[in-house]
Amino acid sequence: MFDQILGLPAHPLIIHFAVVLTPLLVVVAAVYALLPRWRPYMAWAVVLLSLVAPAAVYAAKESGESLKAARFATAGGEVGARISTHQSFANPLLLSVLGLAAAALLLVYATRPARDSVGGDRFGRAATLTLSGLTLALAAVAGYFVFRAGDSGARAVWGV
Repeated sequence: MFDQILGLPAHPLIIHFAVVLTPLLVVVAAVYALLPRWRPYMAWAVVLLSLVAPAAVYAAKESGESLKAARFATAGGEVGARISTHQSFANPLLLSVLGLAAAALLLVYATRPARDSVGGDRFGRAATLTLSGLTLALAAVAGYFVFRAGDSGARAVWGV
């Protein structure tokens, strides 16, 4: 399923979704956590990106595994080491993006007033501040891993 798209290896095509959507999720989730005034305008973007960014990272991970199995299973030496380095960032990136998505979705839910209330956070200020801090921390981790995965992938391809 993740092998080819129109006869081309799928991984180089799919990764562009992950390397665009993940940083967008990082930025939008961080802004949502830091700027309460902007939350009503950004909630839809946080929810949408929290759903599609992890899917893009998962597809990139799976397509990368398919590409390695199909074309680089016996790669050794410097090329094999670069591929292994790049591959080592796949699981941490996926887990950090899943964590960020979950925290961001919880933050959106917590900051939306309940129907029977008149403003204010659903679970109180302490819960909102805790979720905001968790979202910011996970955004930093996901940002780090998407950078490292992208950088190591570029180095694997271009040999720099």
